[in-house]
Amino acid sequence: MLKHFINLQWKSFFRAASLKSNLAIKILMAFAAIYMTVVFIGLGVGVYFFIEDQKIGDPFTIVNKYIIYYIVVDLVFRYMLQKMPVTNIKPLLYLPFNKSQIVNFSIGKTIVSYFNWSHAFFFIPFSIVLLVKDYELLSVITWHISIIAIIYSNNFINIIINNKDSVFYPIIAVIAILAGCQYFEVFDITTYTAPFFNMFSSTPWFSIVLWAIAIGLYYVAFRHFKKNLYLDAGLATKHTVVKTEDYTWLNRFGNLGIFLKNDIKLIRRNKRSKMAVITSFVFLFYGLLFFTNTIKAYDGPVWSIFAGIFISGGFLFNFGQFVPSWDSSYYPLMMSQNIKYKEYLNSKWYLIVIATIISTILASFYLLIGVDAYLAVLVGAVYNIGVNSYLVLLGGAYTRTPIDLTSAKKAFGDKQSFNLKTIMLTMPKLILPLIIYALGYYLINPTAGYTFVAASGVIGFVFKSFVFKKIEEIYKKEKYKTLLAYKQTN
Repeated sequence: MLKHFINLQWKSFFRAASLKSNLAIKILMAFAAIYMTVVFIGLGVGVYFFIEDQKIGDPFTIVNKYIIYYIVVDLVFRYMLQKMPVTNIKPLLYLPFNKSQIVNFSIGKTIVSYFNWSHAFFFIPFSIVLLVKDYELLSVITWHISIIAIIYSNNFINIIINNKDSVFYPIIAVIAILAGCQYFEVFDITTYTAPFFNMFSSTPWFSIVLWAIAIGLYYVAFRHFKKNLYLDAGLATKHTVVKTEDYTWLNRFGNLGIFLKNDIKLIRRNKRSKMAVITSFVFLFYGLLFFTNTIKAYDGPVWSIFAGIFISGGFLFNFGQFVPSWDSSYYPLMMSQNIKYKEYLNSKWYLIVIATIISTILASFYLLIGVDAYLAVLVGAVYNIGVNSYLVLLGGAYTRTPIDLTSAKKAFGDKQSFNLKTIMLTMPKLILPLIIYALGYYLINPTAGYTFVAASGVIGFVFKSFVFKKIEEIYKKEKYKTLLAYKQTN
């Protein structure tokens, strides 16, 4: 039976309409995984000696003190990046497999996920260092096994609370407040969590309790998804009062105004698009990590333009890079109408530009930190408008990832469109301005760095018509591949 499931997965991948882009992304993700593996191994070996050199206490005790944050960050990254085995479920419902087999296979795929076994590259080297440093063998083994149980508990918790923002975000808010209280020495949560993790090594039998909890969470996830594993799941709709929103003031812009009205309605009415806007607003405060010297690693001069790109481009990265995926549910209908790609892309571009300008204005509070801080935001905004706005539209022609705007109602629905694939496509938009700024900064002076980045944005804006013509040609060339990809449920 397992062989049949794996065979179906293999065919699903190689028969997908977006095979080439998926294959390229897989290769890039493999390199990213190798890099993270090397980093984890380095941390696992070096963290003991770093703590020892700093003379802040017993390294094993210090790790147990702060490991609570490691566990929380792991859960956050899982929620944001770990994709559930969703779309492979629907085709199996038509085949002679029972529900238990389908659910077990689907949840089992998450058990062998990189998000689980990658932690071994940190904890195994660290455990070996502990043994070399003459820590008791039984204590180290039981501690290691207990940590693995918590990692897998995180995996099953992520499955259970997946798409339940009302549960996830309050928990993260509480953890963030506790971390802030510890940073400002108001309240230290690790005083209460450290004894719990220390108990893993001092009380060997406690690892059995943790594994029992992990198995219990697996059972809860299994029961939940088996209960909701039927074709009609999520089809029931709520009846609410409909409010009409005409936005007649946009009619003066012709077809451009029609597309803008559709996008505004999408943002106002849909949960996922609203979250994109909310996340964009949160990005406004991202620069505080760079401009206030809170994190020493961000003291380098190149990081200022990185912050400027993020602050002004929150909407661009959260909403813009999913064009035209936002319209995937009715994209075939749009393509059957007398609609010009130029008008469609123009509407998306203007929406991104307007949002970038609004973000730049809202970020004016960075003037309180310094003129240089806000200058980085202004330069980042110019670059986002003149270069990155084109890159996100160009990337949309090849991404071809449909977005199910109703998936939050499904037990095995497609999770947040924010995933590793979108991160890999975001990297060129961030790395290129850093390189341009570094050339001006190190070859001439800091002002030249800002000038180079801003000039790139201005040049891009001047050649807008030429660039849009090329992007339009690419969309036309990829039109039928996009239509085929949007029709696929896998």
